[in-house]
Amino acid sequence: MDMINWAGNYRYSTSKLHVPEHVEELQEVVARSRHIKVLGTRHSFNGIADSTDSFVSLQKLNRVITLDRVHHRVTVEAGIRYGELCRYLHDNGYALHNLASLPHITVAGACATATHGSGDRNGNLATAVHSLEMVNADGETVMFSRDLEDRGIAGAVVNLGGLGVVTKMTFDVVPAFDMLQFVYENLPLAQLKENFDEIFSSAYSVSLFTDWKKPIFNQVWQKRRMGEPDSGTAEKDFFGATLAANHRHPVPGCTAENCTEQLGIPGPWHERMPHFRMDFTPSAGEELQSEYFVSRQDAYQALCEIDRIRDSISPLLYVSEVRTIAQDNLWMSPCYEQDSVGIHFTWKPNWEAVRQVLPLLENQLAPFNARPHWGKLFTMPAERLQSLYSKLPEFQQLVRQCDPHGKFRNDYLSKYLM
Repeated sequence: MDMINWAGNYRYSTSKLHVPEHVEELQEVVARSRHIKVLGTRHSFNGIADSTDSFVSLQKLNRVITLDRVHHRVTVEAGIRYGELCRYLHDNGYALHNLASLPHITVAGACATATHGSGDRNGNLATAVHSLEMVNADGETVMFSRDLEDRGIAGAVVNLGGLGVVTKMTFDVVPAFDMLQFVYENLPLAQLKENFDEIFSSAYSVSLFTDWKKPIFNQVWQKRRMGEPDSGTAEKDFFGATLAANHRHPVPGCTAENCTEQLGIPGPWHERMPHFRMDFTPSAGEELQSEYFVSRQDAYQALCEIDRIRDSISPLLYVSEVRTIAQDNLWMSPCYEQDSVGIHFTWKPNWEAVRQVLPLLENQLAPFNARPHWGKLFTMPAERLQSLYSKLPEFQQLVRQCDPHGKFRNDYLSKYLM
């Protein structure tokens, strides 16, 4: 049986799959394996999770373990998906500070690759992790926590699958809240030159979408938190963009049925913060994805450099999304110690053509030290990528400490990290 990723662009190197029902069984599987990798919801677009030997799935390790109402934390098994966790939290009066565009992904996989949402004051999903437990190469469980003095947690959360198999995670949570979202259309790129901060601080979470056919953002998605000043009031004009009168899908030509409610209709946080609904196919479906992170102060100039090559990228593109992410202290996070802007590309499924244009795009972004998303497509040389992470030597040391013989390593990790 061939196994492919969610988008259909990557074929995994083996179909040997273990699906343990409890942690003890997982420990036995890991201990006796020569090489093994975790296969989650398969939302990576490259070989970061591939294995030539065997996989382990945590799909049966997906329970909520405890809800700590004193310290405001929830502990879950690592195979739970965000959509499932969010429903539980909301039913119990809690929320997560941030969510990705789609709720279909597992908590362990998303945090391991520094997956993010949007918001000037919102760190990526991994910043909510208080502690985690994992099975190391010997099959033993080890704990990383913000309560421990060695601070290894800063290297272990965005672990890229290189340290072991995460089995349990504890997240900081906040009181549940309601949100609403408005969509504006046709925001000129030039408006960001003088109004960047005002545009991105206009709501709890803001996303700009463009197909790069013109120097215009086709859509602005504002996700507002209820209770904030004027949260329910939408001006008809937003820096030259106009308020949409109907529901919209970020990808031109796609039906909005798959998307979360817009038009200022209030709803729970977990039904507004993602762009796509849990029960529907997210995004365009069959697609390729790339993303690059630049410092916030360089973002407008970086976008202008992309605009210079729009004739090369727009024919291959479904849509591009721009979001802000707050800085963090996680060693292998693209937002390590810098407020960042993620520039995302959802490509049509033509890898040969995309592979030709990525070096051109990366060249335009090179002056800004753009860091690619770990789980998406890029062509940047390994030496260049490694030079962008000041804490890489410490992370390499942590990898060797947890996995001295490379049980969890694969070609991707060997090339780009070790």
